[in-house]
Amino acid sequence: MVVGDDESSHEEEQNPNPDAQPASDASLAAADAAVSVEGDGEIQSLARGIQEALSVGKRHRFWETQPVGQFKDAGRGGLPEGPIEPPTPLSAVRPEPYNLPALYEKMELRDVPAVTRLLREHLSLFVVAPDFDENDVEHWLLPRENVVDSYVVESPETHEVTDFCSFYTLPSSILNNQNYSVLKAAYSFYNVAAKTPLLHLMNDALIVAKQKDYDVFNALDVMHNDTFLKELKFGPGDGQLHYYLYNYRLRIALKPSELGLVLL
Repeated sequence: MVVGDDESSHEEEQNPNPDAQPASDASLAAADAAVSVEGDGEIQSLARGIQEALSVGKRHRFWETQPVGQFKDAGRGGLPEGPIEPPTPLSAVRPEPYNLPALYEKMELRDVPAVTRLLREHLSLFVVAPDFDENDVEHWLLPRENVVDSYVVESPETHEVTDFCSFYTLPSSILNNQNYSVLKAAYSFYNVAAKTPLLHLMNDALIVAKQKDYDVFNALDVMHNDTFLKELKFGPGDGQLHYYLYNYRLRIALKPSELGLVLL
């Protein structure tokens, strides 16, 4: 079982099997050292050391699109002030509306077998990844309004599904603001770029999110996401997501690019 938490909340799980090996050698050493530790500062330092020892990957950062309008007005401080890069001349700005490719379509129930095949092939490339079957894909990825959005790309010749992208919705309540009550955020979910470049696929996802009135689009730097984050003007956020494997010893932390799992 895979569990995860952010750096503001860490809950320990009890091992039901007393004979099972501990999560890591480092955790035993840290536990022994705790007997002689004195002072709150040293205890906090020890806790951070245990967390890093158990963590599957040490850096899985959220990346955010540049905040505009409602996002900034709500007082969110994840990004520094000012543009991520120099402003683009007005003459170089692509006019709206943005047109999606003709064969970029919302996923339907009939697409579940094809999406399952694509996902299984894609996720086999990573060290840690879920094992999706068709029931999982239907439950987690079939579009539901204000929950998850999923899209497929079909081959113009064969009409077979060649690519897939998705994002889920996680709104936040805005308190003590007269102008806004909800911040609508999209989070990149599972994406498979077999024929269409991932950069183009995610650019289309951003267009869809804009058309659906999302305020911000977030993504982790797991899987192959690093190939589009900077190019599509994402900026590094200030949050980190830690992955833990239950009752499993791992001596070397995995790189974000080796993870094929998106934690909700």
